[in-house]
Amino acid sequence: MTYKMAICDDCDADTEYLSSLVAAWEEVSGHGAAVERFPSAEAFLFQYEDRKDFDILLLDVEMGEVNGIELAQRIRLEDSRVQIVFITGFPDFMAEGYEVSALHYLMKPVSREKLCAVLDRAAANLARPDKRLQVNFDRETCFVPFQRILYIEAQKQYVRIRTEDGDYRMKASLAEMEAMLDKYFFKCQRSFLVNLNHVARIRNQCAVLRNGEEIPISRGMAEKIGKAIIQLY
Repeated sequence: MTYKMAICDDCDADTEYLSSLVAAWEEVSGHGAAVERFPSAEAFLFQYEDRKDFDILLLDVEMGEVNGIELAQRIRLEDSRVQIVFITGFPDFMAEGYEVSALHYLMKPVSREKLCAVLDRAAANLARPDKRLQVNFDRETCFVPFQRILYIEAQKQYVRIRTEDGDYRMKASLAEMEAMLDKYFFKCQRSFLVNLNHVARIRNQCAVLRNGEEIPISRGMAEKIGKAIIQLY
């Protein structure tokens, strides 16, 4: 399998070094990597407007006017599948990295072993089948990709399935929904299952999604959600 990969870093020496590590990963993993290099977030975004087909992004955090975190936030508005890896010399942005569902956060200088391990995980995530939830409503049946589901809310004998494309209402319990879904769905409150892929930040009383919606969470749940996100990514 060949993966479309971007290295975005304003330091030519670091870009060259990362490219050599990616080449080493290709040799040991059996995968291919079509690597494109970008000297700034702006340069990447210029091309991204026309081509949104990247699989893996290696992003330096400290760049010019638009840093790596801000770049990832823009990308996540449109793409929840791409695997994002932050690379930096400073740990200060780590919490923000997890807000955009970053796969990992690597400190400079990056070792070959650590990058290879992270790229192995990225490839495994991309190879996962696109799981879908069967939704029955108004005498119709549709199949909604898990990745497009934001959250599920219990409403008496029904559930509201909130997706990137709109809402569905189906007769089922929250427990039945939880049994059908995967580990990325977290019961944050007795009436809500939230898709951790879409969580941007966590407050004491709610989880804020990347689209700005706020999902209520139970008391003391904020730390558990944070730990669940870190373990998954």
